[in-house]
Amino acid sequence: MTSSNPPCSYLIIPARLASTRLPRKLLLKETGKSVLQHTYEAACRATKPSAVCVAADHLEIAAEVESFGGRVVMTDPAAASGTDRVAEVARELPDADIVVNLQGDEPEVSAAAIDLVIGLLEEHPEAVMATLATPIRERARLDDPACVKVVFDTGGRALYFSRSPIPCPRSWEDRLLHADPASFYQHIGMYAYRRDFLLRFAQMQPGKMEKMESLEQLRVLEAGFEILVGVVDEPTIGIDTPADYEAFVRRMRT
Repeated sequence: MTSSNPPCSYLIIPARLASTRLPRKLLLKETGKSVLQHTYEAACRATKPSAVCVAADHLEIAAEVESFGGRVVMTDPAAASGTDRVAEVARELPDADIVVNLQGDEPEVSAAAIDLVIGLLEEHPEAVMATLATPIRERARLDDPACVKVVFDTGGRALYFSRSPIPCPRSWEDRLLHADPASFYQHIGMYAYRRDFLLRFAQMQPGKMEKMESLEQLRVLEAGFEILVGVVDEPTIGIDTPADYEAFVRRMRT
């Protein structure tokens, strides 16, 4: 008999103390709360995760999470990526079916976006991984290598991710930016995995495309697996630079 209960979902926030462009960004507190606390509280507003926890690489990160009453797990400081940190925690969660990887520098992520990415795997039990995208309406963003683009088929399965504009119009027309449905989509770096696939993915070697683009998700496509893509109206706004943080603080104060 098939159970009517939804799959058990865990949301894990990989958190590193070090950061290159904005030192110790997860601990910045000009709003009265750290970036990490804002992200954690945003994650807790989602309805589908059974639990939320932080995968920390440093005792200062762990102390910050404990200070606001969050759940934290210490992980290997030498972990190669956030995905490896999430997989380390997921290994100790045998009851988990779905594991969400949410970056700690996404304090404005919406509960709806989190629930959507989990819902994609709930609705498609054959799928192993899902992520999100949002329309691109500005030429500068389309041309920005820091803005990762994604193209997907009519079934919502990712075809490719790139730092280059994709698809690349043979001749440019500004109306392409205003098409409905959108011509171009920005990838939002939040992922939901089947736990078993996440553990397998963490052991896979990077592929040629991943190395060229420096995009970890390409390892999945190159290995022949599918990634489902859900569309949201607005991107989450990650914090990577001092300017990003200043803008976030201004939004919080208005």
